[in-house]
Amino acid sequence: MQGGRLLTVFVCLVSTVALVNAGDPYFYYTWNVTYGTVAPLGIPQQVILINGQFPGPNLNSTSNNNVVINVFNNLDEPFLLTWSGLQHRKNSWQDGLTGTSCPIPAGTNYTYHFQPKDQIGSYFYYPSTALHRFAGGFGGLRVNSRLLIPVPYADPEDDYTVLINDWYTKSHTALKTFLDSGRTLGSPDGVLINGKSGKVGGQNKALFIMKPGKTYKYRICNVGFKSTLNFRIQGHKMKLVEMEGSHVLQNDYDSLDVHVGQCFAVLVTADQEAKSYYMVASTRFLKKEVSTVGVMSYEGSNVQPSNELPKAPVGWAWSLNQFRSFRWNLTASAARPNPQGSYHYGKINITRTIKLANTKNLVDGKIRFGFNGVSHVDTETPLKLAEYFEMSEKVFKYNVIKDEPAAKITTLTIEPNVLNITFRTFVEIVFENHEKSMQSFHLDGYSFFSVASEPGTWTPEKRNNYNLLDAVSRHTVQVFPKSWSAILLTFDNAGMWNIRSENWERRYLGQQMYVSVLSPEKSLRDEYNIPLNTNLCGIVKGLPLPTPYTI
Repeated sequence: MQGGRLLTVFVCLVSTVALVNAGDPYFYYTWNVTYGTVAPLGIPQQVILINGQFPGPNLNSTSNNNVVINVFNNLDEPFLLTWSGLQHRKNSWQDGLTGTSCPIPAGTNYTYHFQPKDQIGSYFYYPSTALHRFAGGFGGLRVNSRLLIPVPYADPEDDYTVLINDWYTKSHTALKTFLDSGRTLGSPDGVLINGKSGKVGGQNKALFIMKPGKTYKYRICNVGFKSTLNFRIQGHKMKLVEMEGSHVLQNDYDSLDVHVGQCFAVLVTADQEAKSYYMVASTRFLKKEVSTVGVMSYEGSNVQPSNELPKAPVGWAWSLNQFRSFRWNLTASAARPNPQGSYHYGKINITRTIKLANTKNLVDGKIRFGFNGVSHVDTETPLKLAEYFEMSEKVFKYNVIKDEPAAKITTLTIEPNVLNITFRTFVEIVFENHEKSMQSFHLDGYSFFSVASEPGTWTPEKRNNYNLLDAVSRHTVQVFPKSWSAILLTFDNAGMWNIRSENWERRYLGQQMYVSVLSPEKSLRDEYNIPLNTNLCGIVKGLPLPTPYTI
């Protein structure tokens, strides 16, 4: 038995080496997760700090780098971090969700090891357990292009991360109690820019400094909980250059609607009078607008910004038209030398159509959310571990959810929601929003082509309106009120991957699911073995590891 265990460890170690290319550099980080007290909206409250910072440190990487982060959980409850937008090719073990990983117990540590393989772009990380995201623990994550890959714009003078989010003054535990008791969270108390809330005419320290005549990159991510945020800068145009890992056609915008979970990279040139200017982030589609400001200053200037703020757009038709203006840059290279447009997604035959209708209902007097009448609930044993140890039947059932929602959904079933999708099939997913509120949805492990978003009800004839040439490849899509959005993608990344509402209230109350994408070969060519440092919990705790995959 001892010899067999040593053989297993040896093979796993060999397979771990196979994770990476010998030429890809390693970068090591140690993150201490603690509670602290700050006052983002002027009221002292408990937040989650990483290395004493709120928001957490920016994680700066380059395509194919090996990122190794040793996370020490000094909180009083289990904790996980997820890396929104990173695809973790063949490696859903590092995704950091309760469906793939056992949470890091309080007082212990866990080391993440991942590669942004063949990716570039602007992303962020955040806590995925409970409602920890409402307390902070989030930060910017950028993946730069390798030097040998051309970028379709000149190097900026500097590269800034702008994290915008709605915010509540109540603690994450109080908010969790609200949701567990059947109450809703209501409107946010404020909006933050990089963890701060500024006031027009107040003594606001500049968040960013620009040299006259120079051009800067701003990576703008909505790391919030439920609100679309409009971002704009007094007197300055923003040239959109990248969106969630894709280079885009470079149009100028006065403002951008950034839906929850989305990231945009823009170029801003310091070509105005040398003084300070307000950046504005304000909520959209809520009954009452909530906003904040931050200051961007020209180097050497002490002139305060004007108190006249640029106005936000009105209505969601404006936002829909802005979405339709986004186009993939077909001639630019992303993480690889070949142009983005060399992948002709519009010529691939669709093998399966999945319609996901958002569902809202009362269960035992408490509000729940779901897809197609199924409201997901997390399990003590992570779904991926149950599947890997071939004990799925003891934890969950596959395909409880159907590809087509019922014409009228009157009840919600609460259970783990896992859908099988055949490896390497090209699938169409239609998100249907029958409610009057804005929705935003995310898929882990992939980028997809967001080919259409329209009011009304989807029918197969709507495919005639799809953008099959230059839709942007991204990982988050918004769905407007009483509307639908369609995405296309090839499920070629083996693993267990989360589809979720980016409205964290809805996600916590069941509007999420997992897709199981299994390679029939069980080969290291398609999926990596379980890391040797993986925490085991639930029914697999203490069990020997299964026979590892080989090439």
